[in-house]
Amino acid sequence: MKFITLTLGAALLAAASLPAAAQLSVDDAWIRATVPGQKSTGAFMTLRAQADTRLVGAQSEVARSTEVHEMRMDGDVMRMRQVEAVPVPAGEAVELKPGGYHIMLMDVHRQMKTGEVVPLTLITESADGQRHSQQVDATVRPLTTARDGTPHATPAMKH
Repeated sequence: MKFITLTLGAALLAAASLPAAAQLSVDDAWIRATVPGQKSTGAFMTLRAQADTRLVGAQSEVARSTEVHEMRMDGDVMRMRQVEAVPVPAGEAVELKPGGYHIMLMDVHRQMKTGEVVPLTLITESADGQRHSQQVDATVRPLTTARDGTPHATPAMKH
């Protein structure tokens, strides 16, 4: 009986100390396809968390570097800029989508072809400042496809 009590106690303690990354759910992760020679593309998805967290970065074996970006209108020009983090409030869905927050994959090593699956590692930070990583598989979608599957025109942008 003592063994069962100790085992149950250890299991409960382990479950209580699961990293915040286990509390992050990722839906509909995708990457925009590239044309031959194109060196950057975007990754998009919907994030939800059980506790307040922040997306602070990402990594991918297909790109030399990655950054979390935001696109915003500045007058009549769409501008893209790197951001420190994307807040993911507890219980809310946060969309990384074309024209908004997204992950930039820069200096990609090869063409991203429609239908392939690309692994990404998301880096999050919980409210207590601890960083966690989570693997996500993102499907490559056609270059001209928006999140909802409709044709998408890219507005003029300046970096």
